[in-house]
Amino acid sequence: MIDNLPLFHAVRDRPVLVLGRGEAALAKRRLVERAGGLVIDDFREGLLRGARLVFIAHEEEELAARDARRARGAGLLVNVTDRPSLCDFTVPSILDRTPVLVAFGTGGASAGLAKHLRLRLETLLPQSLGQLAGALRDARGALRSRWPAAADRRRAIDAALTAGGPLDPLREDSADKVEQWLSGTVQEQARGLFEIALTSLDPDDLTLRQARLIGEADTLACEPGIPEALLVRARADAVRHGIENGAAVEADAGLTVVMRAPRD
Repeated sequence: MIDNLPLFHAVRDRPVLVLGRGEAALAKRRLVERAGGLVIDDFREGLLRGARLVFIAHEEEELAARDARRARGAGLLVNVTDRPSLCDFTVPSILDRTPVLVAFGTGGASAGLAKHLRLRLETLLPQSLGQLAGALRDARGALRSRWPAAADRRRAIDAALTAGGPLDPLREDSADKVEQWLSGTVQEQARGLFEIALTSLDPDDLTLRQARLIGEADTLACEPGIPEALLVRARADAVRHGIENGAAVEADAGLTVVMRAPRD
């Protein structure tokens, strides 16, 4: 059983109360404004304008508890910075690929843990993911025309979005292939040979493109010294073989990725 019900709350062009001063209050203001909400810092004005959410960021615990009681009594949903016991809702760490949003929450247990989980996935989800979502939204009419039955449409979309599929969400160019996929002319898998010249043996130093190529590879050709911490980013069924430093490599079937060790 989960402790919280995850929801995405629409606040664009709607009033949201933010009470408090200092960096914590400024951070909440930025959060609301980023979502298109209208920040109100006066309690009475917020009620008159129909606010439904309030962020409370007082340093003084007694003041924070008082405002939380007052807001809850007025029917608002309450978030109090760094005081989970006073909260009706908590704010997750957000990975933004608008309109795709991925939220990491710990129910107030550890904001730092939520942040670092988000940072790990930042390296895996391409910036173009939002464009793919938009392209699929715009293609709803064409999808219904090609697959009139809802079950057929669902199966086709599932097959396209699966790992290695023609619209694999972890590939940068998937958004550009929606039209081709609908016409049946898209190539279903990446093919060819790509080289990655590592500048570090730390997995956290991989670029977004490098992390995706390793994760998609059918074959990994690795120079000596590549640690397992990097190799585990690849699929479990990917073929691995070693190569000498600087040696040329020929592409195998599918996608071959050559990993070059850092040069001194």
